[in-house]
Amino acid sequence: MLLLDTLTQGLVDLEARGLTRRRRIADTACAAHMTVDGRDIVGFASNDYLGLAAHPALVAAQAEGAQRYGAGSGGSHLLGGHSRAHAKLEDDLAAFAGGFVDAPRALSFCTGYMANLATLTALAGRDATLFSDALNHASLIDGARLSRADVQIYPHGDAEALAAMLDACDSPVKVIVTDSVFSMDGDIAPLAALLALAEQHGAWLVVDDAHGFGVLGPQGRGALAHAALRSPHLVYVCTLGKAAGVAGAAVIAHETVIEWLVQRARPYIFTTAAAPAVAHAVSASLTLIASSEGDARRAHLAALIERTRAILERTPWQPVDSMTAVQPLIIGENEATLALAAKLDAAGLWVPAIRPPTVPVGTSRLRISLSAGHSFDDLARLEAAFDRLGETA
Repeated sequence: MLLLDTLTQGLVDLEARGLTRRRRIADTACAAHMTVDGRDIVGFASNDYLGLAAHPALVAAQAEGAQRYGAGSGGSHLLGGHSRAHAKLEDDLAAFAGGFVDAPRALSFCTGYMANLATLTALAGRDATLFSDALNHASLIDGARLSRADVQIYPHGDAEALAAMLDACDSPVKVIVTDSVFSMDGDIAPLAALLALAEQHGAWLVVDDAHGFGVLGPQGRGALAHAALRSPHLVYVCTLGKAAGVAGAAVIAHETVIEWLVQRARPYIFTTAAAPAVAHAVSASLTLIASSEGDARRAHLAALIERTRAILERTPWQPVDSMTAVQPLIIGENEATLALAAKLDAAGLWVPAIRPPTVPVGTSRLRISLSAGHSFDDLARLEAAFDRLGETA
């Protein structure tokens, strides 16, 4: 069949270029030490930055939520699926991370991808210009495309270039959108400079804090709290399946912005709400994140980051200057990156190979994701493997 032949040839081409993606099967809960594909490994692949995904308190909270609310929501938020657990979570999130704006309100989503699609398509339309960082996450890129706005890409983290683009723009609606922590490089956007430009030009600043929420800022309240920013121009997206250890996402902004999303955001209106048990567990996670235990986990994570930076500096490959839990090591070509990842896997270390189109051609890398669940012994194993492999590089 011609249709299948076309797809088959496409798959062959991906394989030949070292771009095939393969799933692995976890046999145990997400943790620093897991059983994957039937083998015990130390995992440096997940975004479970605080090591909460299997925390007993969150497991118990999700079970309690299922007992109270059942297995599923049964409908969209506007048609019977909005439970008391969802309402409480939104109130909790607004109180936890909404200090950047007066009258904060939160809106929960099933995934961060949906939250970004909803936010950008609702705020920006044909009469808007959307300014997007060159290294933004795929969900932001897709949201920008679907918005039907004029999309302009500014060089990564370059506030001066963005300023010139804004000066030349006469659109009535302007939206600046950026990740806070960039997921493949680990660096942090110049949020204060971006906000100053947003206020100067009457633009929205949408910040996707998927990799900062729970980790950055006082009590893990996120990148905006970390930078001590406050403005009605801010629209904040946080992911709840990474440092928070559960699932879902939320948009937090002034209550008028959130009401607009409720009325106009298609990815919110036309999808079934997440299971209430998930929302119940996230509320428990927020309590943990803000507690003394959360502080201790962040302190341990910071120490792991410092040690990992020192380890990567000693390898023959190119580390990225990251102060976050995302620690990339650029290898270069796809096949070399895959080969190195396979050798680490053989040593019981799961360090994923990241290749185009996720990163630019020629910058394929290993992405080391650190968790508060890791120990310094885990890093010693990683260091020993890099020392051994570096001798033959």
